[in-house]
Amino acid sequence: MARPEPADWSRRLFDLLVEAGVTLFAYVPDAGNRALIDLAEAGNDTRAVLLASEQEGIALAAGADLAGARAVVCMQSSGVGNCPNMLSLVSGGRFPLLAIVTMRGDYGEMNPWQYPMGRAVGPVLEAMGVLSFRVDEPGDLEAAARAAVDAAWRGGQGTALVLSQRFLGAKPF
Repeated sequence: MARPEPADWSRRLFDLLVEAGVTLFAYVPDAGNRALIDLAEAGNDTRAVLLASEQEGIALAAGADLAGARAVVCMQSSGVGNCPNMLSLVSGGRFPLLAIVTMRGDYGEMNPWQYPMGRAVGPVLEAMGVLSFRVDEPGDLEAAARAAVDAAWRGGQGTALVLSQRFLGAKPF
């Protein structure tokens, strides 16, 4: 199956998240989440929130939940390494979380600096009690996104929708 263009999968994911009540899209800039963030910035009922670092997004999501709102935290896989301490807030505070993680350091990676954190994403999320829903193929996106949304906001869990390089396409640098 052909890899979808970022605008195509981003639109499908954005619509699903908005349908689930997400209004805040916290992010650290990354090419993998750019089209999704562009949609959030353009939306009348959504707001993109630029973060200085990924762990700020965890706190923002907690605050949104306390105020009755829903937020997603968008980051590249290397940003997961910045979050373990704040991820303890998710289980300790018993609040839902949905992170969207765009992978580096896996299928097709050409930058050797990306491999260590690429290998660590799954174990870090698991150690912090965050459920991972991985997307490798275009046909996996909707089911994985719905499962992550349901686990977060119906099940009260910390979740991560992990978009692999097989799905996104490897960066050519």
